[in-house]
Amino acid sequence: MTALLTASGVVFGVAALLVVVRITRGPTMLDRAIAFDVLVSIAIGGIVVQAAVDDSTDAVPLILVATLLGFVGSVSIARFSPGSDDVDDLDDDQTRTGDRL
Repeated sequence: MTALLTASGVVFGVAALLVVVRITRGPTMLDRAIAFDVLVSIAIGGIVVQAAVDDSTDAVPLILVATLLGFVGSVSIARFSPGSDDVDDLDDDQTRTGDRL
């Protein structure tokens, strides 16, 4: 059991280190946002492993809140990033599906 915990800790640590490198070197804001979302996922995985080791369910609300914040953050960045709204690309002659009566 100890070897398994050590291996999971090493894997989470290496993954977190590589993600931090991507956050600092990422050429675009979207690369950094995706890397931050992966970092949140790694943290959630670490919390889950710790909860499994302690045989406790006290961390479940923390896991749910972190998951929700990661999802909402990713969706909001994707929504408000340039090029995510195709409505601006329509010509004057074209109409959107919702504009027809």
